[in-house]
Amino acid sequence: MENTIILILVSASTLFGCVGILFAIILNKRSNEMSKTLVHQYNLIVKIQNILKNRISVNDTTDKAEIIYQDLLQDLIPIMASMDVMPRATSEHPLWRALGGIMDEYAKNPFVLEKLRRAIKLDSNIARNITHYLNRANMFLQHMATNDSDGILATTFTDGLLGQSLTFFAQAQALATTDK
Repeated sequence: MENTIILILVSASTLFGCVGILFAIILNKRSNEMSKTLVHQYNLIVKIQNILKNRISVNDTTDKAEIIYQDLLQDLIPIMASMDVMPRATSEHPLWRALGGIMDEYAKNPFVLEKLRRAIKLDSNIARNITHYLNRANMFLQHMATNDSDGILATTFTDGLLGQSLTFFAQAQALATTDK
């Protein structure tokens, strides 16, 4: 009878030991899964944080660009009036509509360059607006070139309407100053 009790106690303790080991293995697996989940969630939080920083950076850049666009547009309005040029009738930003109107008119009628040359020569406000526009647009392009890591955005602005208008206005200014 004592052997039976000892056998039952040894069997029970072995069973409890095996259950304990099995329980420890299951807890270890769950602990590892929780650890992996936490690492994954941490990585997701870091990615979300980076995305939000990039959006804030983009919004900040957009706000600064909008200020520059408005400044350039304020210089273009009297220039367009002196040349009798209307902006494009599109849904673009007003700056691009104004530049597009000027460049479209120049493509249709090269005499627009002569009108602008005369306006620069005869009206000091137009000359000041042209100079300010050229300086601000060049500074903007230089800023884009230094801060654009892959150069795509800077090239887009340089080869687009902004770059074309710089060439056009610089040409008109050079003609006006050399023809004294």
